[in-house]
Amino acid sequence: MKKELLLIAAIALFSIALVACNNTGSNMNAGANANSNTGMMSQASPMATPTPKYTEEQARQERERAKANKETIGQSLDDAWIHTKIVAKLIGDTQTPERKINVDVVEGAVTLRGNVDTAEAKAEAERVAKATDGVKKVTNQLKVVPAAKATNTNANKSANANTPGIKNKGKTPYQ
Repeated sequence: MKKELLLIAAIALFSIALVACNNTGSNMNAGANANSNTGMMSQASPMATPTPKYTEEQARQERERAKANKETIGQSLDDAWIHTKIVAKLIGDTQTPERKINVDVVEGAVTLRGNVDTAEAKAEAERVAKATDGVKKVTNQLKVVPAAKATNTNANKSANANTPGIKNKGKTPYQ
């Protein structure tokens, strides 16, 4: 009888251990592949490929690009890395016109400046910035300026100048 109880207890213990190993709800590595498309590494996954370190040279290059775009980046590696991530996200987001948005990062505080076409684009840019790791605060100074419809009145005048039936004030088509 003791052997049977011991055998049942061993089977029960084995079954519990097996269920615990297969339970993805509590498995720390279950989400390791979820971040594979974002280039981020889950800290719970020792098997994941480590993200390359952001170097001082990369930060220097990012500061130069930012300066050329009249943007400001603080002197820390973190500020340059945050700027890089936000700009990359804005470029990849079809709802935000990255080329019209200036991104300033100083001590983890992000300021968004420039003009966007819609309130949705303004809100999306702010959401992207706030969702970026390392960002402490976001100040959204973006202005919503709807794109003006392009109208070229000179094109219409010149098109009508040589059209038969439209008076061109005595000028021949070749004058």
